[in-house]
Amino acid sequence: MMKSLRLGIVGVGGIGSAHFNCVGGGKISGMTLGAVCDIDPERLEYCKSVYPDIPRFADFDDMINSGLIDAALISTPHPLHAEMAIKALGRGLHVLSEKPEDITVSAARRLNEAAERSGRVFGIMFNQRTNPVFAKAKELVSSGALGEIKRSVWIITNWYRTQSYYDSGSWRATWSGEGGGVLLNQAPHNLDLWQWICGMPSEITAFCGVGKYHNIEVEDEATIFAKYKNGATGVFITSTGDLPGTNRLEISGTRGIIVIERGGLVFKKLKSDEREICFSEKRSWFEPELETEVFEPKDSGGAHAEILQNFANSVLYGEKLIAPGAEGINELSISNAAYLSSWTGGAVSLPFDEALFDKLLKERAAASSAKAGGGKQTHESYSERWQVRF
Repeated sequence: MMKSLRLGIVGVGGIGSAHFNCVGGGKISGMTLGAVCDIDPERLEYCKSVYPDIPRFADFDDMINSGLIDAALISTPHPLHAEMAIKALGRGLHVLSEKPEDITVSAARRLNEAAERSGRVFGIMFNQRTNPVFAKAKELVSSGALGEIKRSVWIITNWYRTQSYYDSGSWRATWSGEGGGVLLNQAPHNLDLWQWICGMPSEITAFCGVGKYHNIEVEDEATIFAKYKNGATGVFITSTGDLPGTNRLEISGTRGIIVIERGGLVFKKLKSDEREICFSEKRSWFEPELETEVFEPKDSGGAHAEILQNFANSVLYGEKLIAPGAEGINELSISNAAYLSSWTGGAVSLPFDEALFDKLLKERAAASSAKAGGGKQTHESYSERWQVRF
């Protein structure tokens, strides 16, 4: 039995360097830093300055063929996620991918199929699933305590970014380099939580504001209207151009309402189902008796480190993954459908026409004005930038 999991990280700028410092610093039990890979010599020099004995590679194939690692953490630009993960799985390695799973559902599907064939552990860095308030909401919905969902509304506009942020990398905010804007970069966590708690919609209508607040070619604002098979509806509003922004999730069901805001959860529960009240109550209007549950966790969960620890435990001991990689296709289906709706000007049913989406995205990538060079990447530890912010 493997006693320690040797992790190879590809992409050590930004969040990749935070994972590098976490694992290299011995913060994940049963996981060691086996190697790092990046095409930027400056980033490799940074890795050398911190941990000089860790092998460094400029070529991904060389790292995954080196025999020095048991698993690969993919932390590269989004369009490379599936391609690199499939390669790593093909070499017999376990894989943990940064979000999103890729930029297209078709690529994510190929990755999921490759992971299934490989028999290896495949996880995705949906670290916000570790936040206790979202886990509590999922528990209330899954247990039936909320009854049948009627409506969800998530206003998540505190993803503010400056123009300097978008200028910090040549691939950022371009169709060819990033594959999208706020829906592909910041909001995947929220889209994942939305479907994780409320389920997958059956139809999407969306409006995406391209370069509304920044000099970019992709969307920095999006509004999504969702329909579900049971007749429920959902609204999801996100932006990187609001300051200050809002983070408020409201889920209404036949047994009450859940509100998540300011780091806490309030559940107002009806004593009986609203559908029963509607057709049995003789009064035309009345104020219902409610049981109110207030949930205010002491902390925000283990975030990235908890996902890394869970991944290590899954490989070493068979622990159930918090965020299985195969589930990455769900939030990506919502964002792809939102783009397709915005591009075609109509409602999009799920599953949607993946070939049409790929064609339209390819056209935009071909006309993309990806910046030459870009700004200097930072080297970081985990910070508030990547935490759940209310």
